[in-house]
Amino acid sequence: MVCQGSINCLALAYLADNISYRQRASAFGILAGVTSAAYVCGTLAARFLSTGLAFQVATFVSLFAVVYMRIFLEESIPADQGEGITQPILKEGEEDNIIQNDDNAPTKVPPFKKIPSLGDVIYLMKNSPSFAQAAIVAFFNNLGEGGMESSSMYYLKARFHFNKDQFADLMLIGGIVATISQLFIMPLLVSPIGDGRLLSIGLFASCVYAILYSIAWSAWVPYAAAAVSTVMVFAPPSLRSIASKQAGPREQGKAQGCISGIISLANIMAPLIFSPLTSLFLSEGAPFHFPGFSIICIAITLMIAFIQSLMIGRAPSTSNAENSTEV
Repeated sequence: MVCQGSINCLALAYLADNISYRQRASAFGILAGVTSAAYVCGTLAARFLSTGLAFQVATFVSLFAVVYMRIFLEESIPADQGEGITQPILKEGEEDNIIQNDDNAPTKVPPFKKIPSLGDVIYLMKNSPSFAQAAIVAFFNNLGEGGMESSSMYYLKARFHFNKDQFADLMLIGGIVATISQLFIMPLLVSPIGDGRLLSIGLFASCVYAILYSIAWSAWVPYAAAAVSTVMVFAPPSLRSIASKQAGPREQGKAQGCISGIISLANIMAPLIFSPLTSLFLSEGAPFHFPGFSIICIAITLMIAFIQSLMIGRAPSTSNAENSTEV
């Protein structure tokens, strides 16, 4: 629980440190596709393994990932360079991490003293409009997605009496579609369309997906709506790419960490808002008869994210492609 969010955040930051500016959106999409493929494999394995064996296999795979990382992944910031890194994205023009001695020789501040504070994050939002807009999109998008995750199963079980096997089938279909789309379709569309338009297309598809759920008139509608996830999955990698391009080559961890923190906040708030609302409109004491009202509210939340994505500027980013390693 402690490491889940940070692992994804650091993986994105590491990828951004080693991928050129122009290829970053495609690389983020491929990483998301690999993650979706792992999700599908894990779901399949859980259906055939006992509970105790599933935990043992998961532990072994996690240990294998650590060994693989230590052997094959090189540090993106060498130890002899890490201590002298400046923070232009947070304190433009200020030398926060250098102290002048009496002999005017600069002394580097230890890295643990350069952890960005809440004030630094606020400064970043004020001085990078595109990053601030991306953060707003991240909040409303994940507020809607978190609401779908916390409400959709309850809604489908109450409306169409879905059982665990049907839920598993929906999860597998969504995971397989996401894997194919992110691995093979998104890299082909990034260059001609751009990550900004892909973000808007993905968010619009999310709105359509939520609306279809809210007005579902038969048990097959959720399965048909799963086809929309072919386009929905463009949004998260595109958003990460836009945020990444607003940060310098040595600041990817800070930028991705800020977005991850906002996403976590949205995921905490979503069940608190939408679960009681879903319960209310599925009960006999609903103010009016509309079982999918909470899902419509989720669609409105996603529409706010879509509208905000159209306003993300195309201003020059802080990141420079020449400072990234070509792969």
